[in-house]
Amino acid sequence: MDARNSFRPVTIAALIAAMVGATTLAACDRPQQQDRTAGQKIDSAVARAQQKIDSAKNDMAQGAATAKNEMRSAADDVKNAVSDATITASVNAKLASDSELSAVRINVDTVDGKVALRGSAPSATARDRATQLASSVDGVRSVENQLVVSSKS
Repeated sequence: MDARNSFRPVTIAALIAAMVGATTLAACDRPQQQDRTAGQKIDSAVARAQQKIDSAKNDMAQGAATAKNEMRSAADDVKNAVSDATITASVNAKLASDSELSAVRINVDTVDGKVALRGSAPSATARDRATQLASSVDGVRSVENQLVVSSKS
């Protein structure tokens, strides 16, 4: 029993020494905030703030570039839609001014400069004439003639 009691103070002393050592090591690992001057602390804060400002600037520049591209794309879409509407109106006007085609109902649709003609034509010659008239309009890239020749009884 004496051996156990004499071992106990040594164990407690070793434990206390280990705790003091661990505390000392932990204090050594801590940044030396207390050793910096007020000017150094301000410089550090300014540097961190500048990094955040630069990051925000980059984010804003990327957002602006994305918005610019999206607006350009939307403007192109509107421009194409107006252009397609203009082409459709011009093709309808040319068809209406043709003596053979003015009496028939021809549906004209335009998408990206591609004109589709649907309906009926009084003859094969009138059908071909509709393709020629539609092709002559500025901005027309192609004509898909789906006109059906209807025979008069």
